[in-house]
Amino acid sequence: MSEEIKEIQWTIHKTHPEMVKNARERLSEVIDPEIGMNIIQLGLVRDIEIENNIGHVKMILTTPFCPYGPAMIEMTKAKATEGLNMPVNIEMGMDMWDFSMMEDPSALDWGMYA
Repeated sequence: MSEEIKEIQWTIHKTHPEMVKNARERLSEVIDPEIGMNIIQLGLVRDIEIENNIGHVKMILTTPFCPYGPAMIEMTKAKATEGLNMPVNIEMGMDMWDFSMMEDPSALDWGMYA
């Protein structure tokens, strides 16, 4: 069962398309240690926008009480700052994460989530 990879579209895809690739590359370095996948694959970065030369990253965690949450948020902020080359604020969304948010649902075929 091969499903198509669906790249999440952020506000910067329209406003600053030249920044998308570098932002994705840097943010892909942030790994959720419990699942072993990066925050881009998992779809945890819900939006990125730029206002007054400050990046605003909206993200969620896989679970509200993720023990690695604070460290992942700090790492996301650091990598987003590198990727966008500007100061970044992290805004935590309240959406509940589920597998449909993943960019590549076929990752579930690993048998990790039976």
